[in-house]
Amino acid sequence: MSFDPTRFRAEFPIFRAPFDGPPLHYLDSGASAQVPQRVIDAVARHDSTARANVKRGVHRLAEAATEAYETARFAVARYLNVPSPREVIFTSGTTGAINLVARSFGDGLAEGDEVLVSVLEHHSNIVPWQLLQMRRGIRLSVIPATADGRLDLDGIEERIGPRTRLVAVTHCSNVTGAVTDLPRIVAAARAHGAHVLVDGAQRAPHGPIDVPALGVDFYAFSGHKTFGPNGVGVLWGRAELLEAMPPFLGGGEMISHVSFEGSSWAPIPAKFEAGTPPIAQAVGLATALDWLAEQDWSSILAHEMRLTGRILDGLAAAPGCRVLGPTGLQQRLGVVSFALDGLHPHDVCQFVDATHGVALRGGHHCAQPLMERFGLVGTVRASLAPYNDDGDIDALLAGLDQAIRHLR
Repeated sequence: MSFDPTRFRAEFPIFRAPFDGPPLHYLDSGASAQVPQRVIDAVARHDSTARANVKRGVHRLAEAATEAYETARFAVARYLNVPSPREVIFTSGTTGAINLVARSFGDGLAEGDEVLVSVLEHHSNIVPWQLLQMRRGIRLSVIPATADGRLDLDGIEERIGPRTRLVAVTHCSNVTGAVTDLPRIVAAARAHGAHVLVDGAQRAPHGPIDVPALGVDFYAFSGHKTFGPNGVGVLWGRAELLEAMPPFLGGGEMISHVSFEGSSWAPIPAKFEAGTPPIAQAVGLATALDWLAEQDWSSILAHEMRLTGRILDGLAAAPGCRVLGPTGLQQRLGVVSFALDGLHPHDVCQFVDATHGVALRGGHHCAQPLMERFGLVGTVRASLAPYNDDGDIDALLAGLDQAIRHLR
């Protein structure tokens, strides 16, 4: 069956909101996806009927809040197809999840141990490892990129060595849209006993993930990109690794016993959830993930790829346009970044928003090493979601055509 974006779009109140100027054509879901009414309702319902702190309260609101929060953990486990919700840790987002691993797993590394990242990474999967390098004296190595914006895995089996402890890579680039060949990376890492962390922020919004089939050790993603609330994210980790790792933050809820002579920690996942967690946000995220799991993702991905093809074809015809990333539709998602000769990305984004109502992202996209690799200061980025339709692409291409004629 073909996918009907109109029915999907009807779930989102923002597309019915009145705006001054042209109608909204939202092509910035890679930064933050919009939120469906059912998620808004779930958060409001929780805060209206079950708002309380979790885990230690014994009154009925506290018990209801705790049940809702732990039920949300089960929803995440279902979405990732992982067997145990104990392995699901709620964080503030992907950045918080990666920093948790860098601090807790990372503090078990020794000087000279290696963490391998790629030039395609978001800053949140670079800077925490640089901080670990400063703290522990580890070696930070980099997988290069190919000319079409993919990970260059030639020689990856030799690049991972006996001192490599962790390979930390994106599942899908937030700049080029390229999907990483995780099986090859995991096989190479396993050959040397290294672990694998995956930044799934761009992949998680595009349907349920079979994390056990990936064979990775850590998987992170954010709520606000998966049609859920801001301020919540997920770290999944193998139980044996999480149990061996020390806490990242100290405080309430993550302890078993505290005295001035010493403290002991609660079991996972509580050990890594110090303080009051994002309770209502976790409830909203669970609603979003359960809703996403109900969708026909083969039809949705076909729809998104058709729209991606339209964008790529339109950009190929635009004078002085350079696409940063794959120009075909294989092993990519609907994230398209491009530069227009002589035009600053911010100027392009402001122009098409003002004239055609198209919301794009302009800049380095928290990927400055990648921009340096391609000799750019930034790009314009269009990122798709299932609510996008041909009208959005028409507005984008018309806006870019007008921008080229008026701004050059």
